[in-house]
Amino acid sequence: MIKINILFVSKDIVKASLLIEVLKRQGYSVITANKSSEALSLIEDRKIDLLILSKELADGNGLLFLKNIRNSQYKDIPVIAIVDSQNDVLENIPKELADDLIFSFGSSPKSKENSSPITYKLAFFQLGADECLTYEQDLHESVARIKAVIRRIKPKEAEEVIKVNEIELDMASYTVKVAGKEIKVTAKEFDLLYVFLSSPNRVLSRPYLLERIWGFNYFGSPRTVDVHIRRLRAKLGKASKYIHTVSCVGYKFIP
Repeated sequence: MIKINILFVSKDIVKASLLIEVLKRQGYSVITANKSSEALSLIEDRKIDLLILSKELADGNGLLFLKNIRNSQYKDIPVIAIVDSQNDVLENIPKELADDLIFSFGSSPKSKENSSPITYKLAFFQLGADECLTYEQDLHESVARIKAVIRRIKPKEAEEVIKVNEIELDMASYTVKVAGKEIKVTAKEFDLLYVFLSSPNRVLSRPYLLERIWGFNYFGSPRTVDVHIRRLRAKLGKASKYIHTVSCVGYKFIP
């Protein structure tokens, strides 16, 4: 299956090393960053499916970074926050968040000086996080909650049937038909075809295809893509005409 690419952003990556390792063993592709500037660059350059965000970054506050993401073109990226504990209190409110956090009904930091303390967990939810984990909770529960968010991203993917011209992909049965006749493809060939059919008329570079199919953690040659596409073309027969080679870059699916 196509890799789910997770970006984990935290000042202290070591603290999350066990969770990251378990996610990798579960088949997810995880890349890390400790600065908001670095994380934003990765989001701009790569296909990030899920962002896991700590409260502290090497160059700022995780809450501010979340606010900026939610106010940007990347606002639809699912975000899971991670804090030290359920009762991790936000003591110093950044002025940039003064109008965004609500302590009680109708009460913000600006409108009520003696407001009750707000936890980081609640602050993250108010700023648009989809889930919030803690380092103290059970590791298996954390992974289960992450999987639940991922299922919400693409809840109908397994039932989807994609048909472009004479090529038909059935996501439920993981089968491919060309002009009504089923052809046998490998898992990687199926995933490549899925990416092509989902991105018509778009130039897809070899590094992009490697990230989508093999994940961030694949360190093999980009020519792996060429080998798999050559085999896929052979199986597609006449329908292979839709897959065009873009010299020195990658490939383009033109229906």
